[in-house]
Amino acid sequence: MKNPFHVMLIPTLGCPGRCKYCWSSEEGSPVMTIDTVRATVEWLKGFRSDRVTFTFHGGEPLLAGADFYMQALPLLSEGLRELNPEFAMQTNLWRMTPGIAEILAEYHIPLGSSIDGPEDITDSQRGDGYFEKTMKGYEIAKTHGLLVRFICTFTNKSMKHRKEIFEFFKDQGFDLKLHPALPSLRSENPREWALEPEEYGELLVYLLDKSLDNIGRMEVMNISDLCRCVFTRRGSVCTFVNCMGNTFAVGPDGSIYPCYRFVGMPEWVMGHLRDKPSMETLMQSEPGWLMRAFSEYVDRACKDCSHIRYCRGGCPYNAIAPTGGKIESVDPHCTAYRRIFTEINDRLNRELFDSPGMDMGGFGMSGSKKQAKPGIMALMRAIVER
Repeated sequence: MKNPFHVMLIPTLGCPGRCKYCWSSEEGSPVMTIDTVRATVEWLKGFRSDRVTFTFHGGEPLLAGADFYMQALPLLSEGLRELNPEFAMQTNLWRMTPGIAEILAEYHIPLGSSIDGPEDITDSQRGDGYFEKTMKGYEIAKTHGLLVRFICTFTNKSMKHRKEIFEFFKDQGFDLKLHPALPSLRSENPREWALEPEEYGELLVYLLDKSLDNIGRMEVMNISDLCRCVFTRRGSVCTFVNCMGNTFAVGPDGSIYPCYRFVGMPEWVMGHLRDKPSMETLMQSEPGWLMRAFSEYVDRACKDCSHIRYCRGGCPYNAIAPTGGKIESVDPHCTAYRRIFTEINDRLNRELFDSPGMDMGGFGMSGSKKQAKPGIMALMRAIVER
C-alpha cells in the first residue's frame, strides 16, 4: 500500500542530460542545502500524522552529492520518526557512485530511472551516450542491492517502435513503466515530440494485450495501476486521484509547490519552509485555490462519465499549466484514459457474463469457452499475488 502522504524533495533543477523532449537547466544550477532539509523537518512536525514517503526528484537529484544524502537521510528519518518515513528517488543514474549507492542501500531506497528502449532509440531521444551512462550507473546500483525500475517515455516518434521497445524490456527482464511525452512549455515547437492522446490510447490498449500475453513474466506497471482503478473504483496513482493536500514538493530554495512538475514556476509557489505554513495556509494560496477549483470543475465536466470515480479528470498539471492557470478542460489525455478504462471494463464484463455458471475454474479466461489466453481477471489475480 502506498503511503497517504507524499513529499517530493527537489535538490536541484539542474541536470547533465539533454533529453530532446524535456526541459533542463544547466548542471551548475543551485543545489538544496542541508539547512533546507532541516527546515523541511521542522515544517512537517505536527503538519499531519500520516505515514510519509519522501521522493528525491529533479532535475537530477544525484547532483546534490554523497555528503548531502549522508546528512539528509538521517535528518528526515530520525527527525520525523513518528511519520515512519520511507524514501524513493528518480534519477538518470549518471552520477551514481559506490559511495552514494551504499548510503541509499542503507535506507532501502528504490530507484526509478529512465531509458526509452534499446540504445539507438534511447539515444535518438535523450542524446548520444545516454543509454551507456545510465546502464553504467545501473550496474553500480544493482551491485549494491538497490532496486531499479525504468520509466520509458514514448514520443510520437518512438510510438512507431512500440513492439521493439516492449521486446527490449522483456528480454532485459525489466518491468515497464511508461510516460507519454508532453507538449513542452519551453519550446518554440511544443508538440515536436508529444504523444497525442489518440496515440497514447492506442499504446495503452496494445500494452494491455501484451500484459495479458506475459502474465508472470513481465509487468507493465501502468496497466496494473489502471486495472486496480477499475477493480477498486478509486484512483491508485497520482494521475487519477485528488492529490491536493496529499502531495507537496519542496524546491531547492525551500519554496513549496503542489507537485514537482510545478517547481521553478514562481506563480505556483504555495508557501515557504521558513514560514512553517499550515495546511490551511497552503490551501488558501492561489495555487491551492486553483487545484481545488480544478477538482470542482471535474465534478461538473465529468459528472456523466462512468469513470469519474477513479479518474478524477486526470492530472491537474496537464490541464492547468499549459493554459497559464485557466481552468478550461480536464487533462488533455482524457481521450486515452477513457479508451483504456472502457476497454478494461468491457473485457471484464464479457469475462463475467460469458463465464458459464461463473465457474471459478475458468475464471480469468477470455471468451465463452475456456481458452489459453488469459483475461482481465487472470491479470488482476497475478497483480494481487505479486
